[in-house]
Amino acid sequence: MESLNKYINEYKKQIENGDIKKAYKGLMDFIMDLRIHLKNRHPDYIVSGSIYHGYMDITFFYFTPQSLKNKKLKIAIVFIHEKCRFEVWFAGNNRQIQAKYRQLLQDINWNKYKISPEEKGVDLIIESVLVDNPDFDDLNSLTNQIEMGVLKFIEDIQYVLD
Repeated sequence: MESLNKYINEYKKQIENGDIKKAYKGLMDFIMDLRIHLKNRHPDYIVSGSIYHGYMDITFFYFTPQSLKNKKLKIAIVFIHEKCRFEVWFAGNNRQIQAKYRQLLQDINWNKYKISPEEKGVDLIIESVLVDNPDFDDLNSLTNQIEMGVLKFIEDIQYVLD
């Protein structure tokens, strides 16, 4: 493993360059605006009050219909930094809830989405790509693409659970 000091020096160089700082700020602004957009357009959904910024690995917020919240389930809109893409995650409030619904989906042999394996470090039931190569030069279209994708995903989840 390289020394932390070496990594910090590289980090400092990249920050001084300015591009990463501008990109990160622009990305965080977009995700905050997306959260507000969804909260305003879908007042019947539970939208997390803040955004989880992560460690430059993932950034996400919750966008969950009351019907899933009542079952102790949640939907997250997630940006994966390394892959530079948006995903939607279906998860439970805890590992027991996740195990219960993962098993239910496996028992009915539901294959619309890939069910995540139950293993250490996996805190979701299903993950699905919303936008693989986002166009940050057209934020309105990107917002609509994410919104339509997450609503379709939620519709599919609700349909199979009802």
